Amino acid sequence: MKRDTCMKQAVVCVSFGTSVPTYRENITAVENVLRRAAQDRVFISAFTSPTIRRILRERGETVYSVAEALEELWRQGVTEVLVQPTHILCGHEYDKLKREAETWRDRFESLRVGRPLLTDTDDLRTLAAGLSAAYPARSGETLVLFGHGTDHAANLIYPALQTAFHLAGRRDVLVGTAEGWPAFEDVLAQLKAGIGKTVHLVPLLVAGGHALSGMAGGDPDSWKSRLVAEGFVVRATLRGLGVMPAVQEMYRVHLEEDLRGDCHGT
Repeated sequence: MKRDTCMKQAVVCVSFGTSVPTYRENITAVENVLRRAAQDRVFISAFTSPTIRRILRERGETVYSVAEALEELWRQGVTEVLVQPTHILCGHEYDKLKREAETWRDRFESLRVGRPLLTDTDDLRTLAAGLSAAYPARSGETLVLFGHGTDHAANLIYPALQTAFHLAGRRDVLVGTAEGWPAFEDVLAQLKAGIGKTVHLVPLLVAGGHALSGMAGGDPDSWKSRLVAEGFVVRATLRGLGVMPAVQEMYRVHLEEDLRGDCHGT
């Protein structure tokens, strides 16, 4: 195959993915912001979850895997690629993404992986400020941010984010995780020693139907059900981070910095 010798640049926006239409808008909103920031570069989206891609394919929608997206760009003659994740932190999924991208490095003149939403203290403080503005303090109510959690060292981002809120004066904000630390029991202990019996659950997720059902679903094991059983009055917001302008702005800034090379990506 004869390849175009002119310089072409592209951005691959990578998400874990979701098969739930109401949560897909969180990913689409971020993709749209990044597509505009990519300007005249080729822009392709990819989902890393094989299960979600299979479900969408059965519905008649084809979504690229990372490898498929990179192969398509190579076939188009693209020579410079920035792989920009919508991941929250540098956990297992991000490590896997970097390993997969590395196998394609010799196909392109330049192939870099950008950074997720939270990678340093500036990101933590920016997100805390954005969420504080979106969810102002209410008398007698504790805001509990519900993250996925991981056994990766990057899980430290979650308690660090709670510290960022507290140092900014928002002692009413707690951060918990479904599969990491702080766990439900850690959050519950703080709630019992806290300011009142009202809790507002908010997802610390870009999107994800399964995780959100674990936060506020009708199952007795959901955080909402367990907190109600403990005597708390609970309300929940089922809005992912992706539709929030402050979070979209963080992703946009990351992409523009990464395109300039002012990044921590590889």
